[in-house]
Amino acid sequence: MRSLFLILPFLLAVPADAADWERIEPAAAGLNSGRLHAMAESIRHGDFQKVTSVVIIRHGKLAFEEYFDTGGAEALRNTRSATKTVTGLLTGIALDQGLIPSVSTSILPYFPDKLPLADPDPRKTKITVEDLLTMSSPLECDDQNTFSRGNEERMYLIEDWVKFALDLPIKGFPSWVDPPAKAKYGRSFSYCTAGVVTLGVLLERAVKRPVPDFAETVLFRPLGIKPVGWQVLPTGEAMGGGGLGLRSVDLAKLGQLLLNGGTWHGERLVSAQWITASLTPHAQVDDDFDYGYLLWLKSFAAPGGVSHAAALMNGTGGNKVIVLRDLDMVAVITTTNYQVRGAHQLAETLLTDHILAAIEK
Repeated sequence: MRSLFLILPFLLAVPADAADWERIEPAAAGLNSGRLHAMAESIRHGDFQKVTSVVIIRHGKLAFEEYFDTGGAEALRNTRSATKTVTGLLTGIALDQGLIPSVSTSILPYFPDKLPLADPDPRKTKITVEDLLTMSSPLECDDQNTFSRGNEERMYLIEDWVKFALDLPIKGFPSWVDPPAKAKYGRSFSYCTAGVVTLGVLLERAVKRPVPDFAETVLFRPLGIKPVGWQVLPTGEAMGGGGLGLRSVDLAKLGQLLLNGGTWHGERLVSAQWITASLTPHAQVDDDFDYGYLLWLKSFAAPGGVSHAAALMNGTGGNKVIVLRDLDMVAVITTTNYQVRGAHQLAETLLTDHILAAIEK
């Protein structure tokens, strides 16, 4: 997801007395402070290029927080496509409230103003909310393929991004690519920012209010999340596919919400059923990753070979919110390694070789 848009963000605020983190020393959370200090020094030395912050939450408390740029704790971190998970959570809340009937709801009835569609096909009428949540719609859209008609870089060149998505042709499956019927979990994954942009606009139409307003009311204010920077589409709606600006400690709150099964300080914000569904594999990305509802699912091996299942909010450059349920831990890594080759691997090495290595109990 690009970092630059020719628009200004919305700025939202929450009361100063909103709930925040209780801070503890690393040792009180079962973490080796010496190893974490060594990690910080390695980052400052440039071993992980432009990592800008690391935050670790253990047992619901803030055990480690370091910043490696001039922005510091109050900077709004543009974590790129980690925004997509926020769109997934908001979609779940809208479903919980009955504002979207179900994940099987067809998306086209929300967009009568986009008709007629280019490349009309009856299969487009069957595209569902769940197809967009799982990156498995039949639209020919693949951000990881520069030749794809739906590649996000092509989307940015026109004004109406939702129309761009809905006008895409139906993708085909050559003999060397498994169609949904033969794919694990019955879905064929292709990473499609345009689909999540469309889901964000659908959400706004379903809840009948701007997404930033809905998010503030049902998610950010209850979490005590402070100023928020939304990017918007050329047509004026909030950008659900990327670019949301949040403080690192506030990103950790989203991870903790997932870890807690949808609650924050005893208040239920998202149904347990939605969190379970979000953390359940619905499509296979590759040999390493599965995909839930706008969440990446992968296991990471700590030093010594013990494997830990994780759910990740992922953004370009190796930006990550990592939820490790068996360790009762959330780790946030923010970076500006946007053009760095292997940036995600750098962030994952930071997780495995330093953060997981620091766990003592």
